[in-house]
This record gives sequence, C-alpha cells and structure tokens, in this order.
Amino acid sequence: MDLKVIDHATCTFCGCVCDDIQLHADEERIHQAKKACVLGKAWFLNHTAERKYPDALIDGKEATVDEAIAAAAEHLYQADMPLVYGMSNTTCEAQRECVEMADHLGALLDSHTSL
Repeated sequence: MDLKVIDHATCTFCGCVCDDIQLHADEERIHQAKKACVLGKAWFLNHTAERKYPDALIDGKEATVDEAIAAAAEHLYQADMPLVYGMSNTTCEAQRECVEMADHLGALLDSHTSL
C-alpha cells in the first residue's frame, strides 16, 4: 500500500497547535502521525475520509442538523444552570460564539483543562 506523506501538518486538538507533525495516509485514513503526542495521535488516527456517523442524533436517533439545533436550544432554554463546556478543539471564532451564548444564557463556562 502506498502512503502519501504530509510534512508539517498542524494538530489543533489541544490548542498547542503543533505544526511539525508528519502524517502517513492513503485515500481513506491516516495510518501514522509521527512527532504527534498521545492526544494528537488519537486525534489524527481516529478521523477518516468516509462518513461513519449521521449529522446529528436526538435521543440516540438520527436527526437533521436543524432538528438538533432546535432540540439543543430548547434544552438550554429550559436549563436551570446551563453549562457551556469543551471548545478545546474548536476555532477561536467558534469559542467566541460559545462565550457569547454562555453570557446570553447566564451559563457557566468551562473548558476541559479544569479537570
């Protein structure tokens, strides 16, 4: 099997934005992530080009993105003390939107680093 080598790939998993990763991939998946830490390897090796999952789930059942957004909005609206959590694997722009949403909801805001 011929693997394409991609030098200087950037990992966005934890926020360190390591940019010296060397990926070895075929047309469907990444087989090696050299110079990546444990988190980076897990990030790269568990992503594939094929579609494995539906766009959204509601109560374990496949749903459209619009249905999932509506369900999430209703859950947040009904919540006594909503929590906006995670975001370590998102862009700065997405994080900014999450902070704005948390502020609008009066929600708690936390990241995975608090663990």
